[in-house]
Amino acid sequence: MHLTREDLKKMHRVRRLNLINGISGIKPANLIGTKSKSGIPNVSIFSSIVHIGSDPGLIGFITRQSGDVVRNTYNNICQTGHYTINHIHESFIENAHYTSAKFDAEVSEFEQCYLTEEYLYKFPAPFVGESKLKFGLKLVEEVNIKSNGTKMIIGQVQEIILPENCLDDKGYLRLDKLSDVGIGGLSSYYNLRRIKSFPVAKVGELPEFGGER
Repeated sequence: MHLTREDLKKMHRVRRLNLINGISGIKPANLIGTKSKSGIPNVSIFSSIVHIGSDPGLIGFITRQSGDVVRNTYNNICQTGHYTINHIHESFIENAHYTSAKFDAEVSEFEQCYLTEEYLYKFPAPFVGESKLKFGLKLVEEVNIKSNGTKMIIGQVQEIILPENCLDDKGYLRLDKLSDVGIGGLSSYYNLRRIKSFPVAKVGELPEFGGER
């Protein structure tokens, strides 16, 4: 199958949406926890979270600001400057998925989706109690993406909470030990397992790759 830009334009909107959301492959599945200035907690699923840098630790995610939909996560982060990112595990996929419903700003998704609102180490934003790997961030930058009216929200890591047995002596995480999941498209979930681990790639240290060209 070969699809051109013109083919995509002619495609039914929902079919095109599902296709374009899926072609980037498996994406990380996370819940972002926030609290409004008036004290109402919010938690919502995101699959656009990406590593920006390690020193300082910076993480970004994409949020859409166009249309009439109120973006509670974005508004709360702007109001308070703090939020949490929480990994999703197989044990609460369904609860996490339904946080994507368009709840009113005064409604807590924690309550509606039966997730635990948790406050740790005096961090001002709520963590998800069911999540084993979670971290707190402070807003440092917004980047406007002009091509489609979205924003990248960049936060600096302030706190990391995780089980000791999922971290090796080099700092590598074993996400499979946490039963982490990934998202394909908008609503399909996949489990994760580590296939193999390689050393840092260096010129002059390439393997044989099993044959001649």
